[in-house]
Amino acid sequence: MRSSAFWRLLPAVRLIITALWAGSLWTVGYLVAPVLFTTLTDRPLAGTIAGSIFRIEAWLSLACGLLLLAIVAFDDASRERRTLLRLIVVMLLCVLVGYFGLQPWMAALREAAGPAGVMEGAARTQFGILHGVASLIYMLQSVLALVLVLKVR
Repeated sequence: MRSSAFWRLLPAVRLIITALWAGSLWTVGYLVAPVLFTTLTDRPLAGTIAGSIFRIEAWLSLACGLLLLAIVAFDDASRERRTLLRLIVVMLLCVLVGYFGLQPWMAALREAAGPAGVMEGAARTQFGILHGVASLIYMLQSVLALVLVLKVR
């Protein structure tokens, strides 16, 4: 039964999902977001657009991570299996903490700041710290994605 076309395609599917996940992380975080902030003169608008793109990236990360977790957990019999599972779980934790944990806190600070913007108000320091922590988590996830790509190929 494991010789069916479905089972033979799983390694390729695993690689494609990994490439999609890693590529989207790198493209959004290190190409799209910086270009938004250097191109648009309206920084709050750039932040709003970047936030929307990061939201899509977070959901894509969850989907890719959960699919990979299922594929590796149920199909991969290699000795790298535990390493792959750990990488995927840590990457999923990064998106859960970074986007679904810190981002709502940052959004609340932006909303409380009103039209003046968070960078003009009293919440500037707190927002900067949260943004810095979120950026470090994203960077960690990006590096782990590189390791995952190298392990999966």
